[in-house]
Amino acid sequence: MEDFPTEEHESGSKGSAERRERVVYVMPGSPAVQAESDSIDLAHVWNILWINKWIIVAVTAIFAVASIVYALTLTHWYRSEVLLAPADEQVMNTGVMGQLGSLAGLAGISVGGGGSAEALAVLSSRDFTRAFVEEQNLVPILFADKWDAENETWLDEDPERWPDVEDAVVYFSNNLRAISEDRQTGLVTVAVEWTDPELAAQWVASLIERLNDYTRARALKEAQANIEYLQDQLAATSTFALQQAIGNLLEREHQKLMLARGNDEFSFRVIDSAVVPDSPSRPNRRLMVIVATLFGGLIAVFLVLARQFVRDRDVSDDKASES
Repeated sequence: MEDFPTEEHESGSKGSAERRERVVYVMPGSPAVQAESDSIDLAHVWNILWINKWIIVAVTAIFAVASIVYALTLTHWYRSEVLLAPADEQVMNTGVMGQLGSLAGLAGISVGGGGSAEALAVLSSRDFTRAFVEEQNLVPILFADKWDAENETWLDEDPERWPDVEDAVVYFSNNLRAISEDRQTGLVTVAVEWTDPELAAQWVASLIERLNDYTRARALKEAQANIEYLQDQLAATSTFALQQAIGNLLEREHQKLMLARGNDEFSFRVIDSAVVPDSPSRPNRRLMVIVATLFGGLIAVFLVLARQFVRDRDVSDDKASES
């Protein structure tokens, strides 16, 4: 590594002019030289960008206009939500009922309801969703782009490519319905997204109504079957202690039966009912335009610098070949 001397001339003040020479050594790559080099490079880059500013502006504008046009062509999606709380369960798990747990288990009788966890499992199950899709006749609605509403037939002539109920179940479960539960509060949010805000609100409300009806009907059926079974067992036994235990089980099953018959909101109570949304949930057109415009600007800067880099390299190659 070579050192580059610089000379400084100083004039003395004693009588005759004295000339003193001082040599200062500056190492290549030192901070002073590096700072100067960086400033030159930044100035060079800025100069390139300034010279090609109209190219950058034009490319950025093209991206902005294209993103606006694309955003305007997108379909609005609306989200309707309902907030739920688990219904109060009158389950007696202490005292006599706690002692009867083994007896009820042997008899095939559940002494406690499945609660909100079981209801949520039902809500997200394929069987429940399939029944809802069939009840609402959602297949032609979900696949409207393939359905001829005027003639009430599918546009595709091949029946094997016609959407069916299973396709609608998968599409509804994966793309339209969302279920979330707050573990701390136990509150559950069920949401449905669709292009029609009124249908979105109608579907999510119908889901919860159908869920409560389904779980209540099943609880009624189970309680009635348990009562009939316990009554038969009570008539067949002569042991007083066993009769007393069966009598307590019968009392509880009658309570479950009365609760199910008199409670429409069997599994969940509606805290915030579904409303027709006024504004779409997606797409966020403003964000799309902003991101696309910034991306276009970055692309324009990259293209300008890349083109200049190629030019500079070609000039360097030409000079090297001439020498």
